[in-house]
Amino acid sequence: MSDQTSLKDRLQADLKASMKAKDKIRKNTITLIRAEIKQIEIDKRTDLDDAGVLDVLAKALKQRRDALADFEKGGRQDLIDQTNAEIAVIEEYLPRQLTDDEIEKIVDETIEETGVTSKKEMGKLMKVLMPKFKGVADGKKVSAIVGKKLS
Repeated sequence: MSDQTSLKDRLQADLKASMKAKDKIRKNTITLIRAEIKQIEIDKRTDLDDAGVLDVLAKALKQRRDALADFEKGGRQDLIDQTNAEIAVIEEYLPRQLTDDEIEKIVDETIEETGVTSKKEMGKLMKVLMPKFKGVADGKKVSAIVGKKLS
């Protein structure tokens, strides 16, 4: 993505390309994301910048990941495949996600910075940590790593 192209412009261009390519899942996923962006812009009477669009994308990704667990429990392979395809489309627009090792390193550094030593203080630690992981790591994964480190 070039510096001049906003995420909204990129979504619009990719929507057109997916229509021409008759890529139904890609078209539907981008359409849903754009609708969500538009709804937030209308509700808040504002124009979302790239950071706002990234928040929408991260939320959409989380919703699909949460739904995957339900589809797996229900044995719905058709929905699992579709959701995985949607996740792949959404991930193209998000920054590269951190690996577990990278997350652990940041958690260790932040534990040292804050002096947190027990699970009782986990909330204090998470308050400092989560802004560092915004858009680049799943909150559940960070929380699990923190829980492991503090136990």
